[in-house]
Amino acid sequence: MQRKNNMAKNKPKTRKAVSKRFKVSTKGKVLNRGQGFRHLRGKKNKSWLRSKKKLLEVSGRMKKKVMMMLGKK
Repeated sequence: MQRKNNMAKNKPKTRKAVSKRFKVSTKGKVLNRGQGFRHLRGKKNKSWLRSKKKLLEVSGRMKKKVMMMLGKK
């Protein structure tokens, strides 16, 4: 007699590179830092740099991909 197993056989692994770059908020938004903030900041406009400090929301198909790679939903 075989038992029915409702649980999935293999659990999806978290992609570590994605977990370092993206953050999921408590309301389910996927957030990440903008590009162009790592180096050579001295010659860049200060107001532009301040705007780059804010977290950006990821949406659409990219959000679904990131959530899948994080092992959520």
